[in-house]
Amino acid sequence: MKKYKVGIIGATGMVGQRFTLLLENHPWFEVTVLAASKRSAGKTYGETVEGRWHMTAPLPEKYKDMVIVDAENVEEVASQVDFCFCAVNMKKDEIRDLEDRYAKAECPIVSNNSAHRFTDDVPMVIPEINADHIKIIDAQRKRLGTKRGFVAVKSNCSLQSYVPAIHPLKALGVDKVLACTYQAISGAGKTFKTWPEMVDNVIPYIGGEEEKSEQEPLKIWGKIEGDKIVKTDDISITSQCIRVPVSDGHTAAVFMSFKDGVKKPTVEEIIDIWSNYSGRAQELDLPSAPKHFLHYFTEPDRPQIKSERNLENGMAVSVGRLRPDTQYDYKFVCMSHNTLRGAAGGAVLLAELLCAEGYMD
Repeated sequence: MKKYKVGIIGATGMVGQRFTLLLENHPWFEVTVLAASKRSAGKTYGETVEGRWHMTAPLPEKYKDMVIVDAENVEEVASQVDFCFCAVNMKKDEIRDLEDRYAKAECPIVSNNSAHRFTDDVPMVIPEINADHIKIIDAQRKRLGTKRGFVAVKSNCSLQSYVPAIHPLKALGVDKVLACTYQAISGAGKTFKTWPEMVDNVIPYIGGEEEKSEQEPLKIWGKIEGDKIVKTDDISITSQCIRVPVSDGHTAAVFMSFKDGVKKPTVEEIIDIWSNYSGRAQELDLPSAPKHFLHYFTEPDRPQIKSERNLENGMAVSVGRLRPDTQYDYKFVCMSHNTLRGAAGGAVLLAELLCAEGYMD
C-alpha cells in the first residue's frame, strides 16, 4: 500500500489530538497538514495544545513544530494532502458547508462529525457491518461534480458499543431493541479537570444522543436504492443515554426481542455467533482492524471499562452477561472505547477501508 498524505481538520480538539496519536506511526498514512480555526492558525501545534493536551500519552515530537493552517483555507490544505480527517467543533450547517467545500476541491473527507450522517448519498460506515455502503460515493461524486472528492462519515460513538452485537443476530429476526447507554465524559470532549461537575455525578441527559442512537442504526442497516441510502424498517430501537463519571469508554445495557414465529437462538448459539463474527475489515486485514471484532466474557462482572476498553488497541467491542429476560427475549451488556472505536479510531479504520477499496486513488 502506498503512503497517503493526510490532513487533520480540527487537530487541536480532543478527537483531533487522538487522531495525531493514531497516525503517528501509521503504515499507510503520513500527516502533512494540521488545520484548525483562525485563532490557532500560524501557531505551532505544540504552542496551541500546551496546557490543554487531553491524552494520557505525550504529544508526539513530530507534531510539535508543525504550523497550524486555517481550516477555512480549503485550497491550501487540499493541495498538500490526498485526503483529510475532519473533527471540528462548529455548528452543523457550517460543518456541512466546510466538508462540501473540501469535497468539491477534490479532497475526500472522512468525518467524525454528525453533520452529514443523514445526507442521502453520504455513507455512514462501520467497516465490519456495512462496508458495501461506500459504493454510494459514485452517486455522491456525480451530485457534487467531482472526480475524487466525497464525504464519508463514521457513526455516533455510543451506538458503536451495541450495534455491532445486534448486527450478526439481525438475520435471525431481531426486531425490537432497548439500549440504555452509560457514556464517558470524553464523549463531550471533557476531562475531569475541565468538567469537575462530573466527579461523583450522573447526568441523565445528553443533547441529541437518543435520537442518534435510535435513528443512525437504521441507516447503517439500510440499503442503497438508486442515488441514496434508504433506512431499514425491519427493526425498532428505543434508547436512553446517560453521562457517567468515566474518562473513556461507553457501556450499554441492551434488551432485544426476536420476531414472533421465528425460532429463537439459544444463549450458546448467540455467543458462538458473536465469537466467530468478522467483517470486511478483518477480510482485508486493515491495519487498525481488531483481529476479533466481538469478544464475549463469561464472568458475571464483565466487561468492565478499566479492563476492556483498550482491548485490541481500543478497537474491539466487548460483550457479556447474556441471559433471558422476562419482558424481552434476551438482555446483555456491551462496551467500547468511545474515542478509539467510537471516534478517531473508527474514522481511521473507515479511511483504511476506502483506501483498500480504491476510493482514495
